[in-house]
Amino acid sequence: MEDNKLHNNKYMHEYHDKVRDYECDLQGIVNNANYQHYVEHARHEFLLSKNISFAGLHEQGIDCVVSGIEMRFKVPLRSRDEYIVRTSVKKEGIRYVFLQDIYRASDDKLCLKAKVEAVCLINGKLGDSDILKEALCNN
Repeated sequence: MEDNKLHNNKYMHEYHDKVRDYECDLQGIVNNANYQHYVEHARHEFLLSKNISFAGLHEQGIDCVVSGIEMRFKVPLRSRDEYIVRTSVKKEGIRYVFLQDIYRASDDKLCLKAKVEAVCLINGKLGDSDILKEALCNN
């Protein structure tokens, strides 16, 4: 797999950030739970880059919720490491599948591979959102 590819899809978005000291455990590496925060925030930034906000969707009765997460840890990040979350998304039936990789910025070393599945609740019922479908699937 090429470094700039994700599951044979081109990345659609990049988000840059830096590890904070309090995100590390006694071993001096980022605690595993924080990687989930990193990919979640990167998804929110990705949606904002498409002019979609969760608050705006919610006001319209649309809630995009995570239905499953798979994460594979490769190389740990450490305090003050800068990192890049690269994101792509594909549609599988009613699900949106976000494929996200985290790279250490200093050497582009792959640190994490994540697959996040999300579904939409429309006024509390499982459904599909034309707003999300148009913004995320029609590139």
